[in-house]
Amino acid sequence: MKKIKVLVIDDSALIRSIMKEIINSQPDMEVVAVAPDPLVARDLIKQTNPDVLTLDVEMPKMDGLDFLEKLMRLRPMPVLMVSSLTERGSEITLRALELGAVDFVTKPKIGIQSGMLEYTDLIAEKIRVVANARIVRRHVESQDQKNVLTAPVASRGQYNSSEKLIILGASTGGTEAIKSFLLQMPLDCPGILIAQHMPEGFTQSFAKRLNGLCKVVVKEAEDGERILPGHVFIAPGHSHLLLARSGANYVTKLDSGPPINRHRPSVDALFYSAAENAGKNAVGVIMTGMGKDGALGMLAMKNAGAYNFAQDEASCVVYGMPREAVLQGGVDEVVSLDELPEQVLNYLVTHGNPALRV
Repeated sequence: MKKIKVLVIDDSALIRSIMKEIINSQPDMEVVAVAPDPLVARDLIKQTNPDVLTLDVEMPKMDGLDFLEKLMRLRPMPVLMVSSLTERGSEITLRALELGAVDFVTKPKIGIQSGMLEYTDLIAEKIRVVANARIVRRHVESQDQKNVLTAPVASRGQYNSSEKLIILGASTGGTEAIKSFLLQMPLDCPGILIAQHMPEGFTQSFAKRLNGLCKVVVKEAEDGERILPGHVFIAPGHSHLLLARSGANYVTKLDSGPPINRHRPSVDALFYSAAENAGKNAVGVIMTGMGKDGALGMLAMKNAGAYNFAQDEASCVVYGMPREAVLQGGVDEVVSLDELPEQVLNYLVTHGNPALRV
């Protein structure tokens, strides 16, 4: 069996040692080299030709983000970020995902050695996923290109109804896919609920980042908020986000119950609640991610009358969750990431407005 070759880059000798122990304990992967900083890592990449890099987000001598940006332009390869559970750490990590890192793991705040070793299975699983992820070469865009890429879809004025909802789930690769989707949403789009697999603290930074980029209002969901058009609610890292009703209104509901499919927030939890409370008024969207969270929930949505979209394999970083949803029979259309926003909005215009129904 060919082993996954991993290069560990971290300024902490302790973390380098722990990561080496974790990775070398797995039968299908090995550490081929460790580096205390990106400058040393550059030569080691040429010498060892690793399959995966693990990269600390905060590094001496050369900033980890500068190194990542150059790497993804000149020699794109799978990168797993190792991040701290701090606001600064979450902001840097989100930027790293924009630059092309596939995924991240977090260092525990206390008890680094015991905490990291408890993450052994998670780290190993993420390395396997990252090693097989779709990697794209990044290039610096001109301002004109950026303006074209982020221009929102023109408002049709046809979906400003509080009855219609977009229900979205994603995991690995989802932060960039969600950003791409939301940048195209007009101010009067239906309310959107999102479950993205992400730790507590990171979801708040993610929501703030999106709110600064998008025309729609994006926020980390709180309990009992009325869901209005042009508003996006992202599940907080500590709770499942559910759709509920309060009289004639849709509202958010947070649930701190146990993880579902090993995740909290869980996409299935959100999708099942949409099936129960929104039925045919919901449009489901499942995006890039490993595993099968959301597949059965999306089927429940379809059975309740919802119309569902899945991101296609070619545009997914990891084609896991969408594939499972398709296999379960819960998906109506499989669409590329570039076309998803327009296809969803077109469906809402032609099927969401009673006056336009044939």
